[in-house]
Amino acid sequence: MKFINYLKSIEGVGIFPLISLLIFFTFFIGLLVYVVRYDKKAIQRIKNIPFENE
Repeated sequence: MKFINYLKSIEGVGIFPLISLLIFFTFFIGLLVYVVRYDKKAIQRIKNIPFENE
């Protein structure tokens, strides 16, 4: 028996791909908002770390 036959026997299995897609986009939209709103001074400080001599 093929795997697809098992999926067809599950009631309401079509909602799982939709939920997965929503979780995927929610995560990346949240990550995009986090990156855009991140402190610009902190980015400059982090960017210059490899060039600092201590």
